[in-house]
Amino acid sequence: MIVRTICVIGAADTDALAGSASATQKESPSVCGSDSVLAEAAYKVGALAAERGFAVLTGGRTGIMEYASKGARENGGITVGVIPGYKREEANPFCDIVIPTGLGHARNALVVSSGDIVVSIGGGMGTLSEIAIALKMDKNLISLHSPYAHSANFTDPSGFFNHFIHQMESL
Repeated sequence: MIVRTICVIGAADTDALAGSASATQKESPSVCGSDSVLAEAAYKVGALAAERGFAVLTGGRTGIMEYASKGARENGGITVGVIPGYKREEANPFCDIVIPTGLGHARNALVVSSGDIVVSIGGGMGTLSEIAIALKMDKNLISLHSPYAHSANFTDPSGFFNHFIHQMESL
């Protein structure tokens, strides 16, 4: 059996999200404003994917990747972290499978190529590089507050989630 994969990309900067998903609460109380919307969206993406039998694959680090992994793990899903370094300890605590690459940013191509659907949430230059790779690979890409304007970039979480669920059901 081949397991379908949702690749989640986005801001790794925990300062931008002002907290960590590994806090004892579902959402860190220090996450506020628009960043809390992105953190909650990442958690929900992971949860929805897991509930539908998808594995969640991320870059394995903090921020959006950690929230998505936590959402998947807490909803019975399998999580995979493709990390930039060689040390498994670099992965967030919600990664079930850790793939150390030693490739730094070059691992972005591995992360994106592994997803049946690529979901980007917020982000900066690293996310932008992954979006470019996804577009070049003609991947099924959907974004919430993308750093790059494209046809499936949403600013409204409701529209984003409706589209995301539709994309999962279409596979």
